[in-house]
Amino acid sequence: MERGKLIVIVAPSGTGKSTLISKLMHEIPELEWSVSCTTRPIRKGEVNNVDYCFLTKEEFLQRRDNNEFIEWAQVHSNFYGTLKSFVDKGLEEGKKLLFDLDVQGCDQMRDLYGDEANIIFIEPPSYEELEKRLKLRGTDSEEVIQERLTNAKNELSRKGDFDFLVTNDEIDKAVGELKRIVSEILRA
Repeated sequence: MERGKLIVIVAPSGTGKSTLISKLMHEIPELEWSVSCTTRPIRKGEVNNVDYCFLTKEEFLQRRDNNEFIEWAQVHSNFYGTLKSFVDKGLEEGKKLLFDLDVQGCDQMRDLYGDEANIIFIEPPSYEELEKRLKLRGTDSEEVIQERLTNAKNELSRKGDFDFLVTNDEIDKAVGELKRIVSEILRA
């Protein structure tokens, strides 16, 4: 059996990453979403082990202490992480796994899987446009928006560290470029 593929999407908050990922998965149905673990409460309509693997804080911390995660992070009061066993099994089964990670998660993925981790950075057309998008979303306080913008500056400074770069200035164009890159990775 052919070994699987690891495709990682990384982008600052507000870049349109979730929309791009959704459209990409529709365009390339053989992609499988990497199911992360979280301690946050399950939301209406979510399914355990489909949307996330929902764990108690105690379960998560025990797995973390046992080094079972490739990467993990605490976001506000909740924990998120990617299980190494999930990724290793997917690679062995020839799956084409798609990940949504932050910059630190990408670094940890690269440390463990080397060139098998194909990392695609999504950038906004400009920092000003990103700020506008975050404010237009209307989902965050000004304090949270400023925190996201500070994080975005740091993340954008790293965009040259990854394998591919896509600018999301026009959604259909960005989806087309993402599809071209992912198709190329899957053929390799």
